[in-house]
Amino acid sequence: MAVAEDAEQEVAPQNKKPPTEDEKRRKKIVPGCLMKALIRPGGGDSRPSDGDQVIYHCTIRTLDGVVVESTRSENGGRGTPIRHVLGKSKMIVGLLEGIPTMLKGEVAMFKMKPQVHYGEDDCPVSVVNEFPKDDELHFEIEMIDFFKAKVVSDDLGVVKKVINEGQGWESPREPYEVKAWISAKTGDGKLILSHKEGEPYFFTFGKSEVPKGLEMGIGTMTRGEKAVVYVTSQYLTQSPLIPVIESFEEVHFEVELVHFIQVRDMLGDGRLIKRRIRDGKGDFPMDCPLHDSLLRVHYKGTLLDDERRVFYDTRVDNNDQPLEFSSGEGLVPEGFEMCVRLMLPGEIALVTCPPDYAYDKFPRPANVPEGAHVQWEIELLSFEMPKDWTGLNFKSIMDDAEKIRLTGNRLFKEGKFELAKAKYEKVLREFNHVNPQDDDEGKEFVNARNLLHLNVAACQLKLGECRKSIETCNKVLDANHAHVKALYRRGMAYMAAGDFEEARADFKMMMKVDKLSEADATAALLKLKQKEQEVEKKARKQFKGLFDKKPGEIAVAGSEDKEDNDTGENPNNFDKEDSDADNSEESREAEADADQMGWFSRIWPTGGRLFSALGLQRCSIL
Repeated sequence: MAVAEDAEQEVAPQNKKPPTEDEKRRKKIVPGCLMKALIRPGGGDSRPSDGDQVIYHCTIRTLDGVVVESTRSENGGRGTPIRHVLGKSKMIVGLLEGIPTMLKGEVAMFKMKPQVHYGEDDCPVSVVNEFPKDDELHFEIEMIDFFKAKVVSDDLGVVKKVINEGQGWESPREPYEVKAWISAKTGDGKLILSHKEGEPYFFTFGKSEVPKGLEMGIGTMTRGEKAVVYVTSQYLTQSPLIPVIESFEEVHFEVELVHFIQVRDMLGDGRLIKRRIRDGKGDFPMDCPLHDSLLRVHYKGTLLDDERRVFYDTRVDNNDQPLEFSSGEGLVPEGFEMCVRLMLPGEIALVTCPPDYAYDKFPRPANVPEGAHVQWEIELLSFEMPKDWTGLNFKSIMDDAEKIRLTGNRLFKEGKFELAKAKYEKVLREFNHVNPQDDDEGKEFVNARNLLHLNVAACQLKLGECRKSIETCNKVLDANHAHVKALYRRGMAYMAAGDFEEARADFKMMMKVDKLSEADATAALLKLKQKEQEVEKKARKQFKGLFDKKPGEIAVAGSEDKEDNDTGENPNNFDKEDSDADNSEESREAEADADQMGWFSRIWPTGGRLFSALGLQRCSIL
């Protein structure tokens, strides 16, 4: 017990938070250096604390009553009170200690010795040279207001006070369209703007249509929220709302966020834009059909030309029957599906789409010209999530998995390799929660999983992801090093990546473990030899003359096998027939991260050592 107590005592100091800089500064306060006299009592019981914004007037006098500095206009100041956020703003240590003792409306006099005001060593607040920082001074403070503040900018140039909480969690951002009631006053209370009648002020977020600081504050608000946004001069940019920015030190904006329309730049380049024109039901994005689902939508397609001609309307051309489709299967244009996945049930959205995400890569309706920009008005009626495998028996799970795999195979044959890969990977993720109950189920499960891994590897090879394809094949070969199809797939990936020796070893292993694969392995080895010859020919052409023997020059190494990590294979060459993906596979170009010095060092071994000795591990011409 004693040992445990000792251990606790040792651990306790380690868990204690180190003191903040303000706490260290407060330790400089000694009896008699900071005195407070109450001039006018305040109201209420609450006092300011860390995180509160405090608003106060301050007048500094010498002990004989001469005003040194003041925020009050009657004492020569600008009439604008000081705003500080306790725990974040830089303050003299006397006020850091004294202000938290005050009530709202209170007026107090603080008598401070130099070490607790601007005469403090390493004081974070600077003053002009003429300021009597080495004298004892009186600070008269009137606490106007304090409240919990939302610090919008790290330099405290934009701070928000919430008056009425809003609804939901979503806040406007670029390029949302916003409607808000806005009024503005200077720091000393002069009204400079009042937009509270007629229609709310409308602006597009991110277009500099309101001052930068105001936009930053509105970007933290939710629908229906009412707040005051305090903006200092560095964030008061010119805008249509306030065309002329005078010499305002700060402006207080009172804002009520009436409404905002979610506008999404789906590609980040302004070409594919989704604009929500009617809210749906539920919370975004949790209640959106983000995952593959069965969707029901009404839509109207319009050509974005001079005539703005409608080319299809489900309510007119489909007898008011909605379009029903499964997402993730390439059944609608890519831009259409991307936007529908971010809609809520009941939502209506207006989508403007460029040709490459509309009908240039999708069966084009007869009345849509090639290269047409289109606009879809889409209403998401409902969607159904795919059924969960929880509670299903093994046969039902495997049947459903096979349906998804066959869908992936169809997408693969259509050249939609990313979509196909997503289907295979989805089943593999679900397989992590499947537990076969006997040997027969176990064998069926392992075979299905291996097939899916090899399908993923085929997609990766098509997408040029040779290294990933090799890693995926290894998942099969780690459990069964003699899996012929995995050896073949990995060999093709090695060949595409330029790793010729590894590819040759896989093809030879195929023949060793399965005589029936000898024809396929022989054909692959022949293709590998052709590839090596192409690479050697290309290398000799590129470095013509470098290997010629001349007096006084380094001789060329002997006629060894010459291999290349070239970045490509003739795309007209094809793989063997592969039942995993239902179709023959075209070998893709290899990844550019192959070792560029591999073939060079084999042709000229001493040259590789020479370059290494010179610190040139890679030949720059490559």
